[in-house]
Amino acid sequence: MTDTSAAPQSTAPKKGRTLLLVTGALVLVAIIAALGFWFAAFDRPETTAGIDSEATETTVIRVGASPTPHAEILAEVVGVLAEEGIELEIVEYTDYVLPNSDLESGEIDANYFQHVPYLDEFNAENGTRIVAVASIHFEPLGLYPGKVSSIDDLADGAKIAVPNDATNEARALLLLEAEGLLKLKKDAGLTATINDIVENPKNIEFIEVEAAATPSTLKDVDLAVINGNYALAADLEIGDALAGEATDSLAAETYANIVAVKAGSEDDPAVKALVEALSSARVRQFIEERFGGSVVALI
Repeated sequence: MTDTSAAPQSTAPKKGRTLLLVTGALVLVAIIAALGFWFAAFDRPETTAGIDSEATETTVIRVGASPTPHAEILAEVVGVLAEEGIELEIVEYTDYVLPNSDLESGEIDANYFQHVPYLDEFNAENGTRIVAVASIHFEPLGLYPGKVSSIDDLADGAKIAVPNDATNEARALLLLEAEGLLKLKKDAGLTATINDIVENPKNIEFIEVEAAATPSTLKDVDLAVINGNYALAADLEIGDALAGEATDSLAAETYANIVAVKAGSEDDPAVKALVEALSSARVRQFIEERFGGSVVALI
């Protein structure tokens, strides 16, 4: 009987080809993996062993400031602080209350707009705990012409505008006393108000207004005593003033403009870096060149 079933065929050649294909695929995978590792090594950013990644994070410090000159001076150190990993955010204010209120509440980390007598008064009246950490500059008060162009031209009953906050009003009255326009009670000093005037030979009417508003009164009064920063904002320079506070006076020392922080933050590294940057020769040069005597660096 004839066997009609097919004879079994050898599988050796087929197995050999399969093994070769598998081996080739594995080699290809290994080459691709090696190339990927090689490229990744070149693309990987350099790191320094032992450095905590959190230490390289940017620190943000929010500082409240009057637009001129404080915010302009702060802007000069933005790049300097950035090199130290500190981002300086400048928050501008046009009044003298909110910068301290916001500092106390934590809205900002520091402010730069005021002098120590004003700060002491604010703390006493509001129960805040804000402290000065550095004196940066002094802004001489100036007596600016309004309706008259000379002190000698003041008529009887002339009007002179003065800031209405206690510390700046005292400065204004002391300046007017130095110019012979009035006489204050003995020892009235830095707490003087218009109630301390004992001699007023020209019967001057003193118009008390918010410090920021004094430049706008010039069209309505004979003279006005204006803070340096508000004079600058109104495009007035100390050279335009009929009289001004001397840069080596008690006022210069007493009314230095400060960087202030909430008590307990004095040793914060970002605060220390800010003070160091503002106390640099670079900032002194900027103040001298930009403000020409209307702002005097104390650093």
